[in-house]
Amino acid sequence: MTGPLVPPGPLSHGTELNAVYAIARIVAETYDTEAGLDAVFRLSRTIFIFDVVSLFLHNEDTGQLEPSYALALGRGRSKEADLAWGEPAASEAYRSGQTVLRHEDAGPSVKGRERRRDYLGLPMMVHGRCVGGLVFGRFGGPSFPPEHIRLAEFVAWHVGQLLENRRMARRIATLEAQRELARMQDEFISTISHELRTPLGFIKGYVTTLMRQDTAWDTETRMEFLQIVDEEADRLRELIDNLLDSSRLETGSLGMTKEPIHVGTLIRDTVSRTKSAYPEMDLRMELADDLPLISLDPTRVAQVLDNLLSNAHKYASTGPVVIRSYMNNNAVKIEVEDSGPGIPSEHIPRLFERFYRVPDQTVNVRGTGLGLYICRKIVEAHGGEIGVASQPGAGTRFNFTLPVHVLAPTVEGEGHDV
Repeated sequence: MTGPLVPPGPLSHGTELNAVYAIARIVAETYDTEAGLDAVFRLSRTIFIFDVVSLFLHNEDTGQLEPSYALALGRGRSKEADLAWGEPAASEAYRSGQTVLRHEDAGPSVKGRERRRDYLGLPMMVHGRCVGGLVFGRFGGPSFPPEHIRLAEFVAWHVGQLLENRRMARRIATLEAQRELARMQDEFISTISHELRTPLGFIKGYVTTLMRQDTAWDTETRMEFLQIVDEEADRLRELIDNLLDSSRLETGSLGMTKEPIHVGTLIRDTVSRTKSAYPEMDLRMELADDLPLISLDPTRVAQVLDNLLSNAHKYASTGPVVIRSYMNNNAVKIEVEDSGPGIPSEHIPRLFERFYRVPDQTVNVRGTGLGLYICRKIVEAHGGEIGVASQPGAGTRFNFTLPVHVLAPTVEGEGHDV
């Protein structure tokens, strides 16, 4: 049924006319299918009486007609959760493509006249194709008169349009997601190609230079070249490790090996390692005295700290960097704060996405946009949260939490659950 935009036959009341135009307007303007259906059916009950309404849609995977929506507005309100109202009427309307009216008896378990059930089944037609059945039910009579059936057909046609709007919205969202995925893949390939070529270029260039037969390199120059090759090889390994970690974290296959660790000791070890790598970095610690022994994966949490401190060195190398930690409710909170240029607010929501990099800050900085994503996944795997606060020109403060599970200390800094 390809139904008209107004119900057939004359409308005798202004209320009915207002309701049907309101229904048409809801279908044209709504993007929330569930809320749209609620509004359409509540308006429908102002122009013809029914107690319950249910919607059955064909599942292409199972080949079955399945309930997808139900609403009770009259005598059926005590059975709000029952999605199977009028399933035979829906099935018959779906198979025949025609409006059907079924009279049923609920049996002696239902007292009074409410045991009589009248179900009006209407085929759900979308672009000439039947996609399901819509059922209006009355408990206790009277049956649906012809003028109410015409109004129900009008409503069914508009519900079909609402479902088509949903299908189109999903299709558009899928296409947009596919385009976004293709864009991200192109950017990823471009970024990774560039990032891999850079260390490979250094390694190839310096090794080729060292292999020249027409030049004798002194020991100091040779060691300088080999040092560069070593650093670029480490950089290459870091890139590959980040790619592997990112993939495993995305699929949930990267396990965490947790053990009781003193948080303060872990932070101090990380700071010591960072100062060795970046001796020019003004790195300061502010650690509370009551940092507890907690269960965590020390390698992975150290990876988070290394990444945040490395980022601070990359983007804010001229000012002090402060790493602090303290108790915050039932969690340890760790902050890494720099005095760099800050991050524009429009980029904050996407900082922890996979492959995302802040465009204005990445001109002279190498990276894949995986570091903060990996940090987020590791922190979340520990049951914590990670965030950032930043203002352009006022520095950036990354923070994350690690929930505390009470551990009893034992000798040599170990512990067990209590």
